Amino acid sequence: MVLLNILDVLVWILGIASLVYQVVCILAGLFARQIRFPKAAMDQRYAVLISARNEENVITNLIESIRAQSYPSKLIDIWLVADNCTDNTAQVVRAQGCHVVERFNQELVGKGYALTYLLDSMIDAGVADDYDAYFVFDADNRLDRHYFEEMNKGFHAGFKILTSYRNSVNLSDNWVSSGSALWFIRESRFLNNSRMVFGSSCHVGGTGFMFSREIMQRNRGWKFHLLTEDLEFTMDSVLHGDRIGYCGTAILYDEQPVTFAQSWRQRLRWSKGFLQVFRYYGPSLVRRAIRERDFSAVDFTLLVCPFMLMSVIRIALGFLFAAFGFVSWPSQFSSVGSWLSTAVLGALAMMVLACLTIVAERGHIGASNKELFAYVLSFPIYMFSYVPISFQAIFSKAEWKPIQHRGA
Repeated sequence: MVLLNILDVLVWILGIASLVYQVVCILAGLFARQIRFPKAAMDQRYAVLISARNEENVITNLIESIRAQSYPSKLIDIWLVADNCTDNTAQVVRAQGCHVVERFNQELVGKGYALTYLLDSMIDAGVADDYDAYFVFDADNRLDRHYFEEMNKGFHAGFKILTSYRNSVNLSDNWVSSGSALWFIRESRFLNNSRMVFGSSCHVGGTGFMFSREIMQRNRGWKFHLLTEDLEFTMDSVLHGDRIGYCGTAILYDEQPVTFAQSWRQRLRWSKGFLQVFRYYGPSLVRRAIRERDFSAVDFTLLVCPFMLMSVIRIALGFLFAAFGFVSWPSQFSSVGSWLSTAVLGALAMMVLACLTIVAERGHIGASNKELFAYVLSFPIYMFSYVPISFQAIFSKAEWKPIQHRGA
């Protein structure tokens, strides 16, 4: 059938393009020198924006790491929105001398809405414009002592939006936390670092990023409310012609889920969010890539392109057409066989990718060699679990739910 052939060719072309680009990025990440920003005056005033829901067990760790920065503390103000909290998060943060805004809304749920409420409150109070830029962190994060000093260098270098190196505090807990942690470390070293080498725009993660007052004013606060508000922010910025920078010397430590159920729920939200972003921003990215010859638009089109959805549709249509006699069953079983062969090669490639990530970033990874060997073997299992997650995301109504943090 013509439709099946078209889908085969489309998936093959996009898959090969994405694979080639990933290989080029890995080579650049391995051999190109990491871009470092020159020294800069520590004279900018920053606001830290934190959205927290029942995070009294971990929020003090983040505040203490901010207060311990090499950057002058008097130029860093901490603003937290206690979003639908039922614990003592607000009281704990107030006792630390930080600004706290409490929000109670069970209908508009999610980090995006919480950040909107926080910035709107700051704007209404007439203090939002007092800051040169704004940092976004999650309550479970911790920061390297020189984090703000390094990000400040990138801000002085001219970047209006900047993201940082995302490490993990609990990579060695188990195969679930290690899978997530290695994926984020890989993104820092082999994607964002390479994008800086290429001169293209980087990808803002869900935490550990900065945007300038000019960006805040253009967006009139925070206007991103999809399930993956960070990815939505990235796409909107690229479409506005912004180049998002990456500061690899600014290190943030994140806490990863340790149970498979929590990880599944988190990644289901991400997968659903990617579909949302592709729906709302995909066509505009393609148009910008063609009209402006913008490589960043091409890059992020490949990033949000739903390869898994296309593959599932292709296999489902093949069996449906075979059931109605439009195509032969052997041809479809042969097609499935080729997919399985590709999956085996993919598993080997994922283990190689995990190995390269560990070798390149060994100094930043806190785990024994024995543990890392086991995590290399389990990494494909973690990644292949995205297959049923992506399939479920097509039909489910994924909602934002908080991840319980332990303060590891």
